[in-house]
Amino acid sequence: MVRNILEYLETSARSCPEKAAFEDLENSYAYGQVLENAKRIGSALLPKLAGNQPVPVLMEKEARTLNVFMGAVCAGCFYTLVEPEQPAERIRMILGTLEARLLVTTRTLAEQLDLSGFDGEVLLAEELLEHEIDEEGLAARRKGFCDTDPLYAIFTSGSTGVPKGVVVCHRSVIDFTEYFTELFGFEREDVIGGQAPFDFDVSVKDIYPALKTGATLEVIPKKFFSVPKKLLDFLDDRKVTSLTWAVSALCIISMLKGFRYKVPGSIRRVMFSGEVMPVKHLNYWRQYVPEALYVNLYGPTEITCNCTYYVIGRERAFAEEDSIPIGEAFPNERVFLLDESDRLVEEPGKLGEICVAGTALALGYYRNREKTDQAFVQNPLNDRYPELIYRTGDLGRYDGQGELYYVTRKDFQIKHMGHRIELGEIETAFQAVEGISRVCCIYDEPNTKIIGFYVGEPDAKEIIRQLTEKLPRFMIPNIFRKVETMPITKNGKIDRKTLMKEYKEQQEVGTVG
Repeated sequence: MVRNILEYLETSARSCPEKAAFEDLENSYAYGQVLENAKRIGSALLPKLAGNQPVPVLMEKEARTLNVFMGAVCAGCFYTLVEPEQPAERIRMILGTLEARLLVTTRTLAEQLDLSGFDGEVLLAEELLEHEIDEEGLAARRKGFCDTDPLYAIFTSGSTGVPKGVVVCHRSVIDFTEYFTELFGFEREDVIGGQAPFDFDVSVKDIYPALKTGATLEVIPKKFFSVPKKLLDFLDDRKVTSLTWAVSALCIISMLKGFRYKVPGSIRRVMFSGEVMPVKHLNYWRQYVPEALYVNLYGPTEITCNCTYYVIGRERAFAEEDSIPIGEAFPNERVFLLDESDRLVEEPGKLGEICVAGTALALGYYRNREKTDQAFVQNPLNDRYPELIYRTGDLGRYDGQGELYYVTRKDFQIKHMGHRIELGEIETAFQAVEGISRVCCIYDEPNTKIIGFYVGEPDAKEIIRQLTEKLPRFMIPNIFRKVETMPITKNGKIDRKTLMKEYKEQQEVGTVG
């Protein structure tokens, strides 16, 4: 039985030591080399940190960074990727929350960034990789390990403006990885195309399936996602077989009709998460890559990547106004809906908050007991013994066939003109309008207006005409705002804050009606 994520690396290093584990444009690290690098880095960290301490890693999205992650784990610690391009204030808040005693970065970044506000020790990855291996010390640290020890912390946005560090343990990642690789048929011959930033939990679905199976993880440069031709050339040249991407990343190719240029012939698995996949974009992918396995994945960072999955059968067609189910719970996870009175929701059509129980639950938020206790709570359906569940803040419903659908965030459920409305329902209908490629609906509560932002050709009059055929009048946006592109957060989701900020700025100067 696997207890430590390093066992995946050690097994692959024994069985295929010369095979590429992590690659990017410039570097390739074989499994045997990754294990050696991890031991060198871990040995350097041993005298500096006790077990279960955070190792913030301020490095770019590159293959070398993954070696540092494994080194932190070798030292019995957990890693946190700190994105160098973040605002300095956010970096300071993350390091402050961690109470970090040290920071790992590269020589180049250490010279470029202002780290004067950090009073801990700054370690250079280049020097750590040259450290002598202390096998005895590593073994002693490993001996005290438990599978509930933390593996990583990923910082998400906090409602108060202070980032929240979601801490996930080895057991949760192992449990998820075992089922994930088995359900979707990952194997050593796979080449995984890594789209996600390393401080986004989609990357966990790239890193650990690769380590477990001995597959190769190709780290795709961030810049390629704004140049579809280079992106498609990369996928084709590297013979990528598996994509586990944010919805927005897949939509870049379909919006710009990228497959007219090239269809990589090796892709056999396309999995997506993070947002609702617009059906017209899914249909584009299925048209050009019809033999691939398509899977809709759902779940927040707090439950170790995903809690449900829906395999899209080749025989099932979706109309553009349809929604895609989020499917069934992963093995060893329990997913259910609770109404506003904490009663179980089972009847078709009724909304409920999506809740999750099982090994996949994160340990909580780092040094934030208040937020942890709000989100990770006793199951209100169980008064017999302690059973934690995570309340996702997402609303879902079952259809008449018992299939589960994500509907909207609780935050996106509004009261407008006396009606309770889910913005997600408006977006689904809006997305199906001919000539529209991307949409986002936001409620301007002070002015009681629904604003429909969109990328596409139709004008407001034509959009209203088509929406009237699908939605009641009170659900049709009051204002339509055409944008050239949707701003995207670094995690690949539509940036609603930026949309509203730009809208209000233009409204102030009189350029928006």
